Amino acid sequence: MTTTTTTLSRAEVEADIRDTLGLVPTFFSRIPDELLAAEWEIFKRLELEQTLIPNKYKQLMGVALHAETKCYYCTLFHTEAAKLFGASDEEIQEAVHYAKSSLGWSAYLNGIREDYDNFAAELTRMGDYLGARG
Repeated sequence: MTTTTTTLSRAEVEADIRDTLGLVPTFFSRIPDELLAAEWEIFKRLELEQTLIPNKYKQLMGVALHAETKCYYCTLFHTEAAKLFGASDEEIQEAVHYAKSSLGWSAYLNGIREDYDNFAAELTRMGDYLGARG
């Protein structure tokens, strides 16, 4: 079986980036030629196109995630993208607060070395209870 792949030239990929974003950001211009088409396709698909998760929610997840990883670049990107996809300042603040809260619980549960199997069993019981309540 022969697999045929079409590889776009750097100029073609950069033209698509420019057409999509209005410019070729420096961070894309620094990606090696042999990786650029694949990196752009993944970026465009996941960050800009509609997937199973609506763009607004993907970007809010990105804001929360990168607020915790403390990546200034990614936090800025996802904040601005979230706004472009309709997120309000209040939704962005809530996403970051949720990340802070979730990380705090993670630190607590790991710090006290909560028994994982017991935690999982209790979580199942809580889910069953809440599900039965409707």
